[in-house]
Amino acid sequence: MRLRPSSPLTFDLPPRFFFFFNFIFYFSVRTAVFAPPPAGAGARPLAGAAVPEEPGTESDDLTDSEESVYSGLEDSGSDSSTEEEEEEEEEEPKDGSPSQAHAKGAPRKSRSLEVDSAWKENQDLLIQNEYEEDSSDEEDIRNTVGNIPMEWYQDFPHIGYDLEGKKIYKPIRNKDELDKFLEKMENPDYWRTVQDKMTGADIKLTDEQVDLVHRLQKGQFGDVHFDPYEPAIDFFSHEVMIHPVTNRPADKRSFIPSLIEKEKVSKLVHAIKMGWIKPRKPKEDTPTYYDLWAHEDPNSILGRHKMHVPAPKMKLPGHEESYNPPPEYLLSEEEKLAWEQQEPAERKLNFVPQQYRCLRAVPAYSRFIHERFERCLDLYLCPRQRKMRVNVDPEDLIPKLPKPRDLQPFPTTQALVYRGHTSLVRCLSISPSGQWLVSGSDDCTVRFWEVSTARCMKTLPVAGVVKSIAWNPNPTICLVAIAVEQSVLLVNPSLGDKLLYGATDQLLESYVAPEEERVQPVQWVVATTEEHSKGIRLIVQHSRPVKQVTWHGKGDYFASVLADNSNMQVLIHQTSKRWSQNPFRKSKGLVQCVLFHPIRPYFFVATQRYVRVYNLLKQELTKKLMTNCKWVSSMAIHPGGDNIICGSYDSKLAWFDLDLSTRPYQLLRHHKKALRSVAFHKHYPLFASGSDDGSVIVCHGMVYNDLLQNPLLVPVKVLKGHALTWDLGVLDVLFHPTQPWVFSSGADSTVRLFT
Repeated sequence: MRLRPSSPLTFDLPPRFFFFFNFIFYFSVRTAVFAPPPAGAGARPLAGAAVPEEPGTESDDLTDSEESVYSGLEDSGSDSSTEEEEEEEEEEPKDGSPSQAHAKGAPRKSRSLEVDSAWKENQDLLIQNEYEEDSSDEEDIRNTVGNIPMEWYQDFPHIGYDLEGKKIYKPIRNKDELDKFLEKMENPDYWRTVQDKMTGADIKLTDEQVDLVHRLQKGQFGDVHFDPYEPAIDFFSHEVMIHPVTNRPADKRSFIPSLIEKEKVSKLVHAIKMGWIKPRKPKEDTPTYYDLWAHEDPNSILGRHKMHVPAPKMKLPGHEESYNPPPEYLLSEEEKLAWEQQEPAERKLNFVPQQYRCLRAVPAYSRFIHERFERCLDLYLCPRQRKMRVNVDPEDLIPKLPKPRDLQPFPTTQALVYRGHTSLVRCLSISPSGQWLVSGSDDCTVRFWEVSTARCMKTLPVAGVVKSIAWNPNPTICLVAIAVEQSVLLVNPSLGDKLLYGATDQLLESYVAPEEERVQPVQWVVATTEEHSKGIRLIVQHSRPVKQVTWHGKGDYFASVLADNSNMQVLIHQTSKRWSQNPFRKSKGLVQCVLFHPIRPYFFVATQRYVRVYNLLKQELTKKLMTNCKWVSSMAIHPGGDNIICGSYDSKLAWFDLDLSTRPYQLLRHHKKALRSVAFHKHYPLFASGSDDGSVIVCHGMVYNDLLQNPLLVPVKVLKGHALTWDLGVLDVLFHPTQPWVFSSGADSTVRLFT
């Protein structure tokens, strides 16, 4: 039986009690009807008959099931109704009533029929009231799975079973994030809606429940009316009272010896006699002492003794500290004056050697206390620590690089020397076919050589020092750009296939000038008849001296770098339209060299310390590479387009991986002097650098298709042959387009081929 919290005197009873009470009620009614009324007492009203209300009684009393908050079983409300009926029967009416007169004059048979009909009406009224007034929430608990963890049904479509054993399926909750967001925005009660884990339904919390949650979050009591600080009632006070708290008589077992305890004691006595239980030994209070180093090996060295570093001993006195030193240890007047002018830390001796006649004449040492104090400071302030030497094999520190013979082919020996220039050979370039080589020198000539024989095929005199030279990379065009003073000469060398250089002349002559002349930063001048006979076709005149010229991969555009600090340092020219433009509005520093990307529309501009990468289509800066060098001298790009190398005048070569970082992937310091030129091979994994130390260093630079694998850089050969002239060595290096050969030009007026 459960006590209902709403009514302390009402119980939930099983159905068998309900039937029992109805049975008793029936017989009590029959007895009340058939029994004659006592003398002087009015007749009781029948069960179910109307009873006039007394003044002062409450007519709207709620039944127990209306007041109840928690539900009972199927018979809820029946016991309360029965009790109320019994109470009504027990009540005596104060004055006579018609029902009383009717009960007196009616015969017995009609009286029994009336009782039966009244009992049936009472039953119908009970059942009707039970279902009307029952506020049980047992019907709301549709999930009868019991008090088990609901996580057990987390991966199942149902959430429990009903009384018939059928599955109770979870409600369909197909709300996505958008539906939840809309509900959160539109539903004003979204914040107080929670999901019931037992039924899966959404429940809106009432104001009282929300207040309860807030109080529990603040650490307060759930009940508002609970006072935690109410005065405590001292039931058992210190005052002796007359009457006891309880006057219950003592049990019989309190003054009769316990047989169970007697049995336990006899078992313990038997166990002690048999020796199974031994008495506890008394504790010894005497303190125990032991030798800390008793079990220590006398031959072993303790860690603290092993790491002990003895104090450094003082330097023993020498001849100069004697009271009668040899004459060569005594200072002269000039040496004394110099000793006094020196700083105390710079003096070799912190005293002046003196000579005395005998030991008795030696006075007390004036700096004795000072030196003792400094010695004490040295002993306790100077940290002494034994450095554990790491035994590392020096071979392990050297990175494991492949052997050079496994990385062949690469140039190893000097094959040909191209002689003919009389001054510095500053620049080199080679035809796309690899058959012809062109060189520019300070002797104001440009020479065209046959690569395989080192024969000079043609000599072109120019008006000044040749600073840069570039052969058009397009194999269908035979054209060479030469930077001389303030001009760029476009020369057709007329070497090789007649159809090829004839088509080049036809292409240049097919130009049609526009109707309106456009303003350009340079002037395009057609060569005169005399210049045309030498091979010069066009002259691009600049406002400043030109120090570099380079072609685009398609062969129509070329760029020139001017020796100027303004925004006119870099110009881009189009040969087919004879049109030039300045791509930059303002200067970003002193430009050293420029390059076109071999595949993508990128333009590399190298200043003294940085390399800027511009996107020509979007006309914006893409990257800014930090070279970590003081002065960039040259630049070359890998044929794949993802790696570049930069040489600098502070003898460094920086390899950049454009996909990895804006800082150098590796800095190579193989040369002893300034680097003048760097170059990549178009097909082989080789790159070379030429320096003022007269050497060309060839390195193996393998770039892998796997982006997770870093490039492999291995120096494989040092090529020497150029003689140093005016402290200048190799001025330019260049790879053959198809063979693993390298060309170098030097200050000794020669061009050398290494194969």
